[in-house]
Amino acid sequence: MTSHLDQLCINTIRTLSIDAIQKANSGHPGLPMGAAPMAYALWQNHFKHNPADPDWADRDRFVLSAGHGSMLLYSLLHLTGYEVSLDDIKNFRQWGSNTPGHPENHMTPGVEATTGPLGQGTANAVGMAIAERYLANMFNRPGYEIVDHYTYALVGDGCLMEGISAEASSMAGHLKLGKLIYLYDSNDISLDGPTSMAFTEDVARRYEAYGWQVITVENGDTDVRALNDAIAAAKTETGRPSLLVIKTTIGYGSPNKAGTSGVHGAPLGPDEIQLTRKQLGWESDGDFSLPGEALDHFHTAVTRGKEAQSSWNAMFDNYAKEHPEAAKAWTRCLNGELPDDYRDGLPDFEAGGKIATRASSGQVLNGLASKIDNLMGGDADLSCSTKTLLKGAGDFNGQSGEGRNIRYGVREHAMGAVANGITLHGGVKTFTATFGCFADYMKPALRLASLSHLPSIFVFTHDSIALGEDGPTHQPVEHLLSLRAIPNHLVIRPADATETAEAWCIALEQTETPTSLFFSRQGLPTLDRDKLAPADGVRKGGYILAEADGDNPDVILIATGSEVALALAAREALQADGKATRVVSLPCWELFEQQDDAYRNTVIPGDHGCRVAVEAGVSLGWERYVGNGRVIGVDRFGASAPGGRVMEEYGFSVDNVVKVVNEVLAD
Repeated sequence: MTSHLDQLCINTIRTLSIDAIQKANSGHPGLPMGAAPMAYALWQNHFKHNPADPDWADRDRFVLSAGHGSMLLYSLLHLTGYEVSLDDIKNFRQWGSNTPGHPENHMTPGVEATTGPLGQGTANAVGMAIAERYLANMFNRPGYEIVDHYTYALVGDGCLMEGISAEASSMAGHLKLGKLIYLYDSNDISLDGPTSMAFTEDVARRYEAYGWQVITVENGDTDVRALNDAIAAAKTETGRPSLLVIKTTIGYGSPNKAGTSGVHGAPLGPDEIQLTRKQLGWESDGDFSLPGEALDHFHTAVTRGKEAQSSWNAMFDNYAKEHPEAAKAWTRCLNGELPDDYRDGLPDFEAGGKIATRASSGQVLNGLASKIDNLMGGDADLSCSTKTLLKGAGDFNGQSGEGRNIRYGVREHAMGAVANGITLHGGVKTFTATFGCFADYMKPALRLASLSHLPSIFVFTHDSIALGEDGPTHQPVEHLLSLRAIPNHLVIRPADATETAEAWCIALEQTETPTSLFFSRQGLPTLDRDKLAPADGVRKGGYILAEADGDNPDVILIATGSEVALALAAREALQADGKATRVVSLPCWELFEQQDDAYRNTVIPGDHGCRVAVEAGVSLGWERYVGNGRVIGVDRFGASAPGGRVMEEYGFSVDNVVKVVNEVLAD
């Protein structure tokens, strides 16, 4: 069932992994020891990749969803010839290392996704499979299958306990993503003990109900032939995704810890490592021993990869001759670039009109999509409310790859992580949409987008208590602040249709930063830019929208979103009372903080005595801009009533803004 050479290579993965974990005195040896055979079978016999070019566009994708088993992946990368040296392996989990405790896509060559929070990788893989199909439909031509690869994810019991995996897997089955394959490391052990304590469902039957092909490998510890046959069978099933239920022993080879939770997340210890080597028949007692025969076999991946990519390159050269415009578009998409004329699709908005920013966003999005052919996205069963449907673009078909609207259904958490997977794949720009309060359902995916440097776009509508009658369960209060607190994450809350257009362009131009766009449900006046500052001030995060009479303000009002119009109305009242008032629109704190001190102090002087911020969200955080001034915010939950009444009751009125300003001036 398993040749001597195969077994030697598998044990090389095992021993290299446990040695690195022991040297770090930290890590998870159980998964690399148990899953080594399935990983070896995949990478050595099926996986299309080129270690010399980890970014080759038509490579297969491999996602280690069970990211705690990172040494399995790092061992594979080192052994098959990626730029992950033995010194990198020895520096596992150390300061400055490119082999961190859990895989990070932007740090280590060959790592496709940042994983560790269980289940995220299962959804990332779904997104990668969607991107593969979409690009195949967009670019493949008769005789030229320039997009033709598989997406594999190694998932564990913990991954499949997480709700995000249920959401993502249900979606993948519905879409019939036939080039998506999960290798399920079914070892019946979790961190606290046997999975039977909490997880007794029939996973195979669940996935069959989702519409997946399910293949079981009873002996995943040693039967490489069975593993190869299962992977091959999964690849031939093009009408549905496949789950390979591979029965393994966690910590295989450890005489005293195999099959127990004790091997999940702690080094084996020097004595147990020696016993494990003996159990595995490992001839060398030295740490980090790599047999030449095994290395030579693993390194055949380099030759195979170069040959595969060379063949693809030759095909693409001919493709470019026959389809030059498509080839140019392919290069643009893969480079993450926008068409030169993409802004030509932006609609015009007449000053003085009134339109909700969710509605103006929908018009902007459709205009941009008419110019950006690789822009696709979807919503959590809310397109009629979020206004994010791409009109006439069709629903995405997981078999043909046609359609640009992804019907995520009510699956917010998976939606965010699937979008990250689409972005990780490359070549596609994507967005998601739901109500602002449901950002909570998506938070882990939003955080990982930021950590992974992904320019995913997340649309949130119904952005405040002005939502009205649906009440506090649906009215965001703390959500803006919670997302502003995420490093490397743009949060933009535009004041009107013209700021909305600029916000969308900013989001689409990002290359390493995700953007959350917050839009109103209620109508907002389109500001007259002939009388006020132009909307491109959004690019600096904040700008002087309306200057005080005489350019020497007594009062500075700072606002975002729907409260900008309120601040402008309050300015009129204050100036009529002889108080020179400046209005600052501050739609994006993060971009504003990127500006130099001189600019920021010009817009909001840090020593100004009367600064008042107005935003229908929690007041926490605004102290950095108001100093000893005041914040008109929402530090409690909302209420169920017409939106205008709720806003008035919570102090969002001209009279209250004027009252607060006078109180600050009197202090």
